[in-house]
Amino acid sequence: MKSILKLEEFALFTLFTIGYFYLYPGLWVFFLALFFAPDISFAGYLISTKVGAIAYNLLHHKGIMVLIVCLGFYLQNDLLIKIGLIFLAHSSFDRIFGYGLKYDDHFEHTHLGWIGKSKGNAEG
Repeated sequence: MKSILKLEEFALFTLFTIGYFYLYPGLWVFFLALFFAPDISFAGYLISTKVGAIAYNLLHHKGIMVLIVCLGFYLQNDLLIKIGLIFLAHSSFDRIFGYGLKYDDHFEHTHLGWIGKSKGNAEG
């Protein structure tokens, strides 16, 4: 099942990336500059796991990003559309590698299961 989910996320990553470059050809620098911007949310973990999880989930939640894209279309605001598509591509990219939305008990506890060093302990 995990392979199917990863394949689905790869398809979504491809769709969001192609969609971005179809709508905004030639804006590679903007895409690359913002692609890893959602990972700034890791700084929240310096405060606490709860703050880190909330920050991470806000910037990686696909539902929120879809709302941003829709709001961009409604307001005819290209910047919102671009940011939403880039963050959607980023979230799919993360999920290809097993990084899901975070629980507030531990950084490595995600909605897709445990990752990192904790993965072996949680499954055993």
